[in-house]
Amino acid sequence: MPENRSTSTFTTRTKRKWHSFIPTSIRGLLAITAIAWGIEILDLLLGGQLDKLGVHPRSIFGLIGIPLMPFLHGGFSHLLSNTFPFLILGWIVQKAEKDNFIIATITIIILGGLGTWLIGRGHSVHIGASGLVYGYFGYVMIRAFMERNPAWILTGLAVGFFYGSMIFGALPGFNQQISWEGHLCGMAAGIWFGWKRSKEIKTLNNQNPDPLDSLSNL
Repeated sequence: MPENRSTSTFTTRTKRKWHSFIPTSIRGLLAITAIAWGIEILDLLLGGQLDKLGVHPRSIFGLIGIPLMPFLHGGFSHLLSNTFPFLILGWIVQKAEKDNFIIATITIIILGGLGTWLIGRGHSVHIGASGLVYGYFGYVMIRAFMERNPAWILTGLAVGFFYGSMIFGALPGFNQQISWEGHLCGMAAGIWFGWKRSKEIKTLNNQNPDPLDSLSNL
C-alpha cells in the first residue's frame, strides 16, 4: 500500500509539472493561437473556403465575419506574421488588464470589426488577427501616454521601438493588399479602451490613494 500511495503522488506531481513551465498569463493566448492555426489547417484542406467568412463591408452576411476575422488568414505566412506580435502585445495587455483581458479583447474585436465593416472598401473581404494586434498596440501606447509612470513609459518605449512601424499599415493607400481599414479601426478601438481604462483606474486611485496602485496594473 505505501508503494501505491507513493506512485500516485509521484504521478500527480509529474502531471502538475508537465504544464507548469507555461506561465498562466500566456496559456489563454497560446490557446487562441492554437485555434487560429487549427482553423488555418482546416481552411487549407477546404481550399480556402473559410476565408469567405471574413468581414464583407456593408453586407448583412458580412457581419458574421466580425467575430471570425481574427481566426481567418490568407495562408500560413499571413498567420505567422500575426502570431508573434499577438502573443507579445497580448501578453502585455493581459498583464495590465488581468481579469478584464477577455472584455478588452472582445471589445477590440467587436468595435474594430464594426469599424471595418462600415469603412472597408466595397467588394472586399477582410480577414486576419492584425486588427486585434493593432488594437493591443493602440491600447499599450495610450496607456503609456496617460499613465506616465516608469513601468508604462518603459513598456511604451519598447513597444514603440519594436512595433512603431505598424502605424504605416493603418494609413489609407499604404498597401492595397492589406486591410488598412482593419488596422486603423482595430487601433482606434484599442486606444479608446485603453483611454477608458486609464481614466477608470485614475478615478479609483484618487478615491483610494496608494503609491503602488499605478504600478499594479502592469
